[in-house]
Amino acid sequence: MGYLRTNKLTPYLFLLPGCVILGAFIFYPMLQAIWLSFTDYNMVSDPEFVKFDNYEKLFQDELFWKTLKNTFIYLIGVVPALVIIPIFLAVLVNQKLKGIGFFRSAYYIPVVTSLVVAGIAWDWVYKENGLLNYVLDLLGIIAEPIPWLTSTDTAIFAVMVVTVWKGLGYYMIIYLAGLQSIPTSLYEAAQIDGANWWQQHTRITIPMLMPFVLIVTIMSSIAAMKVFEEIYIMTGGGPLHASETLVFYIYKEAFDRLNMGYASAAGVVLFVLTLIFSLMNLKVMGKDKTA
Repeated sequence: MGYLRTNKLTPYLFLLPGCVILGAFIFYPMLQAIWLSFTDYNMVSDPEFVKFDNYEKLFQDELFWKTLKNTFIYLIGVVPALVIIPIFLAVLVNQKLKGIGFFRSAYYIPVVTSLVVAGIAWDWVYKENGLLNYVLDLLGIIAEPIPWLTSTDTAIFAVMVVTVWKGLGYYMIIYLAGLQSIPTSLYEAAQIDGANWWQQHTRITIPMLMPFVLIVTIMSSIAAMKVFEEIYIMTGGGPLHASETLVFYIYKEAFDRLNMGYASAAGVVLFVLTLIFSLMNLKVMGKDKTA
């Protein structure tokens, strides 16, 4: 009996370190944030319970709604690009060609590049006298330089490009793993039946990659909703909050204005929205295709 009990406990003992780490660094801070969202807390005095005052103030704050709108714009602009473009890159680098490893590494370099370095480099590209305006002027597309990062019309979209550029290689690797799990016999059978390149990938590759598409969609959606570093480095949320997203708004409220309780309420809203989007993705894309 003692041996059987020990044998049953063994799997849980292996799970224990992971559960402790998750509890200490994920679940406890999350519960603490939920509690603080109902308090007036400035990190100096003790938290004072204020019920739903923070949430009432939050939903009446025009800046909150503006940052929420910017977050959704970011989500709509970034996620489709990070879901679709890496598929083509993965198909491209999945070819058995000489030197293909170089191209795989080249596409992955932005992923391992420090975001500070990437932000500084792209800031130089986006300057009014920078590389992008120079090329556009050379091609006769623009008559005068465009202030990419200092215009309320273009700032958030300029930062989106950096997020997409940084994430393409990461999601390409996920798709590449999926592509290499597809049996080559399916493509050989399709070739015998006369299927061309496009037909092979639309009728074999895409359907077989759907579980990976679901993973990438959820991961890129979460990443887009909590984007921070690019905005902090490149625009600081400006100009006039035009590129400020919800996470950056939470950061400013918590650490610049010391409104920790109010920032926690905004964080809870962000958590709920992220959870809803994840569940929607699972509902829409996670259905059993064979049913």
